[in-house]
Amino acid sequence: MLEALGYRGIRRFHMNEGHAALLALELLEQRARKSGNRSVTAEDIEAVRRKCIFTTHTPVLAGHDQFPVEMMSRTIGEAERRWDIDDVRVMGVLDRILGVPHKTSDLKELSHTDSPVNMTLLALNLSHYVNGVAKRHGEITRLMFAEYTIHSITNGVHGVTWTSDPFCRLYDQYIPGWRQDNLALRYALSIPADEIWNAHMEAKKVLIDYVNRETNAGMSSDVFTIGFARRATAYKRGDLFVSDLERLWKIVDRTGQIQLVCAGKAHPKDQEGKDVIARIWHAKQVLEGAIKISYLPNYDMAMGKLITSGVDLWLNTPVPPLEASGTSGMKAALNGVPSLSILDGWWIEGWIEGITGWSVGEDMRDKQGVCDSSKDAALLYEKLEQTIMPLFYRDRRAFVNVMLHCIALNGSFFNTHRMMQQYVMHAYFL
Repeated sequence: MLEALGYRGIRRFHMNEGHAALLALELLEQRARKSGNRSVTAEDIEAVRRKCIFTTHTPVLAGHDQFPVEMMSRTIGEAERRWDIDDVRVMGVLDRILGVPHKTSDLKELSHTDSPVNMTLLALNLSHYVNGVAKRHGEITRLMFAEYTIHSITNGVHGVTWTSDPFCRLYDQYIPGWRQDNLALRYALSIPADEIWNAHMEAKKVLIDYVNRETNAGMSSDVFTIGFARRATAYKRGDLFVSDLERLWKIVDRTGQIQLVCAGKAHPKDQEGKDVIARIWHAKQVLEGAIKISYLPNYDMAMGKLITSGVDLWLNTPVPPLEASGTSGMKAALNGVPSLSILDGWWIEGWIEGITGWSVGEDMRDKQGVCDSSKDAALLYEKLEQTIMPLFYRDRRAFVNVMLHCIALNGSFFNTHRMMQQYVMHAYFL
């Protein structure tokens, strides 16, 4: 398709997730055809490796597809060449892709076996550079695929796209050139605190007006507002905040009002994800009068921008280590919105307690797979009641100071400018 569009002489192909791994097989076919070889050789494999970069985006097993060889054979077609089974280097690659040793490279013969093709293994073996999307994710991926060299380049978000209009105008005034180089946002600390707050309240009003218009929620811009918007699936624990309704009642009585703006869709076949949404909806009904909750329908990028730029606090509560990176908190940071998050994904790198935001609990890297949602909820409520809400309602200057550091430390780093520079330096021209 790229060639049909006129793109020729491409030196690097960047595959994101195993879905793209068939690209490497097509490159092998083209290379062997151009060389006049009847079979794929070790030299062909090495030439394709030099062209390919592979980024894996999740430790969740469902994200590492496996398909029957027979299906692969039908997809690839008759033109696919045999691999040179007399070369131990070639067969070693084939064995690693299929997971077990084989004595044939004929896909038709292999289709009669029980061996599936793991798309992640296919990409791992046909790429010269492989990375996860955050430092922790790189560590986890190395545990999952211990035979391979796996690096990490932490995700970033496109600054201009995800920054609200009020903050764009503010940055244009105080940080000329930030649009061309997001690193300049480190100078945000020089912006007057009252102007940061005014820009935030302008963005917040846009969100609250939208929520009230769409859901008749009766929310107020003066009330502490928490945001949680992402794909609705069990490991992201979108319902953790509403898991102890009695505790929430007490927090409101002791500390001040809370509003919660939620959004996100579940996969049609993900019943657990649908159940998460149902539990949030049930909590909304039970808490009516104490805490206003809105679950916005038809979640998309435009709505995501409204929420990440308009709330006072961004909430993130995944089961570690399943959050490979996460990017919503990065979008929030560009708008001076601090995060309260489980220490997983990008937040391990962006978190400085009380400076860029707050953690829920401790670093669990030595306790992988251990998850206590009741404990996490209690820690979340404690941090809200004792630290964050008192800051918001009683020490506005200190809260704005956290907002400023969100922008200066996280907004300036967790962006696509930095991310692409790292890909260019470490992957594309390696």
